[in-house]
Amino acid sequence: MGVIPLAATPLIPDGDDARRWAEQELSDPAYRITEPTFFDQAARAVWDFVRGLFGAEVSQDWGTLLAIVGAIAVVVLIVVAFLIWGRPRSTRRAPAPHAALFGDADERTAEELRRAAASHADRGEWADAVVLRFRALARGLAERGIVDTPPGATVHAFARAAAGAFPPHTDDLESAAQAFDDVRYLRRPGTAALYARVASVDDAIAADRPLVTEGVPA
Repeated sequence: MGVIPLAATPLIPDGDDARRWAEQELSDPAYRITEPTFFDQAARAVWDFVRGLFGAEVSQDWGTLLAIVGAIAVVVLIVVAFLIWGRPRSTRRAPAPHAALFGDADERTAEELRRAAASHADRGEWADAVVLRFRALARGLAERGIVDTPPGATVHAFARAAAGAFPPHTDDLESAAQAFDDVRYLRRPGTAALYARVASVDDAIAADRPLVTEGVPA
């Protein structure tokens, strides 16, 4: 194997060789990775523009005037927002009605309970009709956020709490609670008159406005 003489390998390239070597070296992918991308260049241009905009010197008089104009603009925007959307409303909501109603689990809405009570009344099942209509009365006030009926609440405790929100219906509420007690716990027969008594107070309270608008525990 022959030895290559030193003269065959130029240690000091001429201009063309140096340019060619530099182009070959810079064509390596490792150099392309370090080059700034188009996004980098665009972001840099935006930052330079913003910095130049706020870094410009402003005279004291102009600075004071710009501050006053900015404050007035903020106040005008706040006033316009109030005129368009009004005051921010409270996000407070009435608590969700409890599933239990006077000892029994029942997740139906007030309207569903009223329809079920009417169905029993059509079949002459007055005891069930009375019980369901009174539960509709309680569920309706719970849905309106007026009277809360937690587990363990009695019908008479509910009647007293509801009377605090609807004073004109105090006697009717107590009479309806007694009708519920008679057919539910004392096992007395239900009648069309008892059902009409409970239904009438339910209808009256559903159409009335309470004196107390926040949830009252039964």
